[in-house]
Amino acid sequence: MKQALTLFLLFCGGLVAVDLTFGFGAAYAISYGAISLMGLMISGTFLWLWYKRATPLALGMSFSWAGASTVMGWWWMYNVFERPAAMEDNAVLLGFVSLYCVGAILHFGEIQSSLSLPRAAYMVPVVGSLLVSLLIHLAT
Repeated sequence: MKQALTLFLLFCGGLVAVDLTFGFGAAYAISYGAISLMGLMISGTFLWLWYKRATPLALGMSFSWAGASTVMGWWWMYNVFERPAAMEDNAVLLGFVSLYCVGAILHFGEIQSSLSLPRAAYMVPVVGSLLVSLLIHLAT
């Protein structure tokens, strides 16, 4: 825990230093680019762990990290290239969001299995999240 907190403080300090020196845009671009690229590497590592059958959560982690890093990478590139028209309203982004959602569903499935809940129980947080998001969208 001490190592993790130290790393957190170092990264926060580094990003604040970049923000103060070069502005928020630079701190945003560097951090989003780095986490997007690291996320893809982590996703690949989990895909390999799944292939080796090292842990049942590996496939869910691979999908989650792939989804997270591609969604963040999309917004990173969207800003780096100054909001190109080709990226606006582009359904490719929905494919990346779908990767992320499948990762979450696979995680909920493993949680359901670990807790010996009824088979369909893992869909409760999925459907609940979609309904809350839909209601918020309709309310705005």
